[in-house]
Amino acid sequence: QVQLVESGGGLVQAGGSLRLSCASSGRAFGRFRMGWFRQAPGKEREFVAAISRIGGTTTYADSVKGRFTVSRDNDENRVYLQMNNLKPVDTAVYYCAADPTLTPALSTSATTYGYWGQGTQVTVSS
Repeated sequence: QVQLVESGGGLVQAGGSLRLSCASSGRAFGRFRMGWFRQAPGKEREFVAAISRIGGTTTYADSVKGRFTVSRDNDENRVYLQMNNLKPVDTAVYYCAADPTLTPALSTSATTYGYWGQGTQVTVSS
């Protein structure tokens, strides 16, 4: 069983930055590929970023490329999402998720991720 707890959300003005953190319980953190997703009110949950088991490979949604950076620290059992140049359209609840599957590529599909955190709210004002 894996438990994920996000933190770092908040209210920020457009153009500002936030760093989200996701802490994982258990000893198997390094076995999971990790992802970040977000869900705005009235919208479907959407993929934001993902990172491989040792952090050597990352992938991003086109809407956040060049502004967001995903990273991980397997010694600390944490994954991070650095968000720069935030825009009002980035307002959403952000979730971290763990993918325990053995598929070769990083997944952008929420159905692949078997473990989810409770989410943290990010609000960007204009």
